[in-house]
Amino acid sequence: MLASGGHVSAGITTLFGLLLVAMIAGLALEEKIHAKKSIITGISALVCLFLAANLGVMPADVGGHVPVQAVAPSEEHAEPSEEGETAKTGAERESSKTGQPEAADPPQEEKGEHPPAQQHQIHLPHWVLGIEWGVIAIILGASLFVDVTSKSGIFTWVAVKLTKKTGGDPLYLLLAYGGLTVMFSAFLNNVTAMIIVGSLTAVSLKRLSQQELLLGFLLVEGLLTNVGGLLTLISSVPNIIVGQAAKISFVQFFLVAAPYVVIATAATLFVGAKLFKIGRLADEEARASAGELVGGFDENDGIDSPGFFWFSAGAFVAFILALAAKDLNPLTRHLDMGFIALGFGAVLLLIYKHEVDKFYAAVDWDLLAFFATLFVVINVMEHAGVLAAIGKLVAWLIGVGGKLALLWSAAAFSSVTDNIPLSAMLAKILVAQGTEPSFRVMEWWAVVFGSNLGGNLTPIGSASTVVAVTIMAKHEVPLSFVEFVKKAAPFAVLQLILASGYLLLLSAIL
Repeated sequence: MLASGGHVSAGITTLFGLLLVAMIAGLALEEKIHAKKSIITGISALVCLFLAANLGVMPADVGGHVPVQAVAPSEEHAEPSEEGETAKTGAERESSKTGQPEAADPPQEEKGEHPPAQQHQIHLPHWVLGIEWGVIAIILGASLFVDVTSKSGIFTWVAVKLTKKTGGDPLYLLLAYGGLTVMFSAFLNNVTAMIIVGSLTAVSLKRLSQQELLLGFLLVEGLLTNVGGLLTLISSVPNIIVGQAAKISFVQFFLVAAPYVVIATAATLFVGAKLFKIGRLADEEARASAGELVGGFDENDGIDSPGFFWFSAGAFVAFILALAAKDLNPLTRHLDMGFIALGFGAVLLLIYKHEVDKFYAAVDWDLLAFFATLFVVINVMEHAGVLAAIGKLVAWLIGVGGKLALLWSAAAFSSVTDNIPLSAMLAKILVAQGTEPSFRVMEWWAVVFGSNLGGNLTPIGSASTVVAVTIMAKHEVPLSFVEFVKKAAPFAVLQLILASGYLLLLSAIL
């Protein structure tokens, strides 16, 4: 339940609602106002916390802190009561009824017992408790791990090897690069995937004298990064946020999302080949010439150490298996995915133990700060009743148009603003409405599909499409905002229609 939605006046809820709108508008106009995401959400968080403290919105102890009592081992697995709280002692229940501060139990030394070490209170600011630290840990750990493994040259090796297998045929190149984009987007961040594949595309087409196809290739690849971002739980930030809220495991997420990703990828490549007239080379002589040209690529150029290359390949496989088998392995069953990600990142950093500072510098601290402050804002909005108000709108949408209305509205919003605050807010609302945390509940998947695929509607909908447009401009094939929407809309609408049909199918079989 929303903590304090019923104790806040409509005026205060409206005030904080306007602050939320202002923050979202700032994120949408990030490039226009020349401000980083973390600055926009950071200022919003400070303003929200200041107003919340002075308007009595946040329930806080003295100094704006809330006491967190550590749980003794015997109480750790206590059954929740009807109110959803852990069972309390008789004295605690009595104090809860009176509304007075809870009386402490008599010192256990007086009973002849030693107090357990866990029985103490930690005073933490409310804004610390509002941050989803599990999400932060996954992003930080996975980023460090991927940054180190990429130094081995493994991703470039795979890309060049695949290019040579196509023989330089344009249609085969499109299919290969499209599939590669999806796979890289599933395990790397979308921007990294787009930079690797997009750069290789530009070099390959230039060497083959097929630069006129560059726009079609890059547009399809940019759109496929968001499709690939649906494949696993760690493929995109909205997946991580919703997966944590819905308690969806790595394997469950993959099994549900993979069929759609395969279908949407095939459909996108088919439409792309038709719209941009990308076909096979006409005669045998042209194919032989193209094969000779791409055969000049050397996949080993970026490999400085063969030993580190194979170690990174093995570590990458182990990382995926560790996440996939987390709930089956007794050693990791009780660990958070963020702990596993940080663990793998730390192990890989041992190889560069004397120069880890360059990897720390490469971490997207702006993204992490953005997340932390965004969660603070959302926590304040929850206490101010804003999420409850939006939740009523979401409930109305679902009541009128079902889960598909949630899917399409999430896509529409994520096309013009960042999908991260959108997915975080919708996940919080679904939790507040008592939505069952299960991979079988379609509302969660509506948010996942909508927030990921909506980024394909406009060039500002996702960072990867921005990169695609940037590479186009660099190679003298610029694409304006309106032109992008015209060319991308058929793909985006097709992907959303397929997602709608897939959700209906899932509703029937799960």
